[in-house]
Amino acid sequence: MILDLFRLDHKVAVVTGANTGLGQGFCVAFAQAGATVIGVARRSMQETREKIESTGGTFHEILVDLSAPDAIDVILDNCEKLCGRVDILVNNAGIILREDAKDVSVENWDKVIQLNQKLVFFLSQAMANRYFLPNQSGKIINIASMLSFQGGIRVPAYAASKSAVMAITKALANEWAAFGVNVNAIAPGYMATNNTTNLRSDAQRSEAILERIPAGRWGTPEDIMGAGVYLASAASDYVNGFTLAVDGGWLAR
Repeated sequence: MILDLFRLDHKVAVVTGANTGLGQGFCVAFAQAGATVIGVARRSMQETREKIESTGGTFHEILVDLSAPDAIDVILDNCEKLCGRVDILVNNAGIILREDAKDVSVENWDKVIQLNQKLVFFLSQAMANRYFLPNQSGKIINIASMLSFQGGIRVPAYAASKSAVMAITKALANEWAAFGVNVNAIAPGYMATNNTTNLRSDAQRSEAILERIPAGRWGTPEDIMGAGVYLASAASDYVNGFTLAVDGGWLAR
């Protein structure tokens, strides 16, 4: 049956930035679809755990600072101890620093690029070498952005990193699709998460954004869940290197 293709039973999914927002949404969605979920973040993921376990799901957490030099080793070692395998990786963790381009420091630029771009590539590489390529299967979902397509305002490092995420997604798909590994991305639109708190609290800026969104509202973590399950499941086995916009129609304007 067609709906069976969307099931994630017996799969292990790793989600970075799993303590809140979209990362938490992916975790809950995967658990509801049948996967065992491993959340990765530097802060407590208790709320995510409670949401998953309240409906009978299984959740593990790895507490690690993703900017640390040994973060990838910590993640892989703990995944091996916890489950002995990984089938799905969601590179969700990211930061955005808003400032005029003329004021961006090397330090702030590097913080954004390190987490949003460099970690995405090297964690994907590590998971592929450890699990996906040897097993000839696996799903990688990178989190891109509207600014993978646009330049944005006062976020040059973020725009650069998210444009790179879309390119990395295509590059990895080109090399790994033949080995049964699907690499795709999701580009969320303007979502009601921690990253947009300042925008939503600015009445004038929020109104201007909403006027541009055909759906007429900010997105929520629930809006992203279906796209995540689709790209993590067998339903997307012939989808490679694609960035799916979940944006309320923003890019259509």
